[in-house]
Amino acid sequence: QVQLEESGGGLVQPGGSLRLSCAASGSFFAINGMGWYRQAPGKQRDLVARISSSGSTNYAYSVKGRFTISRDNAKNTVYLQMNSLKPDDTAVYYCNADAMGWGASAYENYWGQGTQVTVSS
Repeated sequence: QVQLEESGGGLVQPGGSLRLSCAASGSFFAINGMGWYRQAPGKQRDLVARISSSGSTNYAYSVKGRFTISRDNAKNTVYLQMNSLKPDDTAVYYCNADAMGWGASAYENYWGQGTQVTVSS
C-alpha cells in the first residue's frame, strides 16, 4: 500500500505563489509517474502537470509558463510550484502516483486526499 500526503495549499491573492508538496510513504518497490490534478466545484478532475521517473514533464495548457512540477526521487516526493496564480486556479489539488509494491508485477495508481487552493482577493 502507498499513502500520498499533500501539503502546501491555502489562500493566496491573485498574482501570488504557492508550493505544493506530496510525499509517498508505505511499502513499495518503485514509483513511476507522479502528478497533480485539480477539481473545482461542479467540474471534473483534470490533469495539471505530470512528471516521469526520468524527469519528463507535461502540463495542462492553462498552467504552462506559470506552474512547475519537480520531484525528488530520493524522498519520493513531488512538488508543484505555482506562480502568477489566478482565481480560476481555485480547486482541490490531488497528488497522483503510479507505484509498484514488493512482489508485484504491475504498477498501481494511487491518489492523495487533496489540498485546497483558493485564489482570491
